[in-house]
Amino acid sequence: MVQTVVFIVLAAILVGSALGVISARNPVHSALFLVLAFVTSAGLWILLEAEFLALVLVLVYVGAVMVLFLFVVMMLDIDTDTLRQGFVRYAPLGVVVAAVVVVEIGYVVWTRKLGVTLGTPVPHAANYSNTRALGDVIYTTYAYPFELAAVILLVGIVAAIALTLRRRPGTRSQNPAKQVRVSAKRGRIRLVKMPSGHGRGGEAP
Repeated sequence: MVQTVVFIVLAAILVGSALGVISARNPVHSALFLVLAFVTSAGLWILLEAEFLALVLVLVYVGAVMVLFLFVVMMLDIDTDTLRQGFVRYAPLGVVVAAVVVVEIGYVVWTRKLGVTLGTPVPHAANYSNTRALGDVIYTTYAYPFELAAVILLVGIVAAIALTLRRRPGTRSQNPAKQVRVSAKRGRIRLVKMPSGHGRGGEAP
């Protein structure tokens, strides 16, 4: 009974914070609503005895990613008036996409009878390790999807670096290809002969 009440409260807070993320006019408020959504999601995972995922969600996303989001939002000084100009124009498309997502989720729940099969988690022994069970599942049953997700993240990181390091006028950059092609006998050091013993204006000190 207590777990059911806690689940209902956390689920209500999660839905409300998710709505706040997309409805808040201030980007900082949206980021704070997202933090609240992450924390309540961690609470739901604790109810499912997934303590490792809950801690990772709080430490990584709330403690690192969301702090980075807040710094970026506050330093970029986003013009919210410009962002709101296309809201009304794209609102019908957003409603259609949201309706499609709701229909898909409802179809999965209805066909697989998730509301009936999912119930109170079976309590485990004291020496049960959630982290070990998660690792066994990831590196056996879902090994290929896990590797595919890692490759996709790597491609995203490389693409972000490539877009950030695009050439701009007036900037200096190194050319690694020319540095590699340099030979040991020439090109590394250039000796310049300069007269010694002269001060300013070509006169001896």
